[in-house]
Amino acid sequence: MFNVRIRTQGHDLLVEGDPPNLDRVDRVIGQLSSLLRDGFKLSNADVKTASDLVAQDNAVDLRDHFLKGSLTAAGKRRVAPKTVNQRRYLDAIEQHDIVFGIGPAGTGKTYLAMAQAVAFLVAKKVSRIILARPAVEAGEKLGFLPGDLQEKVNPYLRPLYDALYDMLDAERVARYIERGTIEIAPIAFMRGRTLNDSFVILDEAQNTTTEQMKMFLTRLGFGAKAVITGDITQIDLPAGRMSGLVEAMKVVGAIDGISFVYFDDRDVVRHKLVQQIVKAYEAFSNGGLARPPTPREPHARSEEIRGTTGAVRGDATRGEPIEPRA
Repeated sequence: MFNVRIRTQGHDLLVEGDPPNLDRVDRVIGQLSSLLRDGFKLSNADVKTASDLVAQDNAVDLRDHFLKGSLTAAGKRRVAPKTVNQRRYLDAIEQHDIVFGIGPAGTGKTYLAMAQAVAFLVAKKVSRIILARPAVEAGEKLGFLPGDLQEKVNPYLRPLYDALYDMLDAERVARYIERGTIEIAPIAFMRGRTLNDSFVILDEAQNTTTEQMKMFLTRLGFGAKAVITGDITQIDLPAGRMSGLVEAMKVVGAIDGISFVYFDDRDVVRHKLVQQIVKAYEAFSNGGLARPPTPREPHARSEEIRGTTGAVRGDATRGEPIEPRA
């Protein structure tokens, strides 16, 4: 990631590479060491997340990210942002009543929104969660599909159930749904309602019509919060129909109290190949072909980092003394 060589020398690490990359590695090791000294438990995934964050933004405060970045969704799973944009997304949800999360698949838009919704519910900041999704992916009218209402809509709402069961025990989910504390329904069922004291998530919003989006945004009542997620590159509406999400970006983007957070391929947190696939499709849609980066040999600059108590710096290849870094 940083194009450096790291090797051990006794109890020390010797890091070799370009000066800018040495700065980044020093930042990662220095701040993670500080967290460890304070008793914060770090996993291998946390180290990768820290490296990704510094690669995206060298000024990022890793201590702040990890200390305030963890969400505990009803105690079953620790959910934490893994990228700079995911941190901005969670901050936006905390600070705004309406938040749009827009970007490619695998960037955590729906999952993080669900984690926030569950955290708000458990903390009694809201009294219910409402999860909505258009059913346009079917390519058919719901009325023509077999089964009762629940059987008709379940396949299109399954991704929301999957995220929910990942955070709460099945018995608790069933109890919440039975009491109406959690409601999962197609967006058409929002019409005519006023949603007070609720955390509302609209998923796959790129497949709403302009009428549906306007209807949804005007359902918000007192004490409510809404998160709208979507990927404007995956619109499944019939040809000639304007996406409600695309129109909303133009219509309400300048309203105070509404926040837009945009994700890109750097925020993809699924299988490592997914990030490359997203980049390849973006390059193809822009008229080119994605090519793998050509590895570069690092320059022979080295930095020695001793243990976990701090960092020291010098250029061993030129015989410079190793001195503590201020």
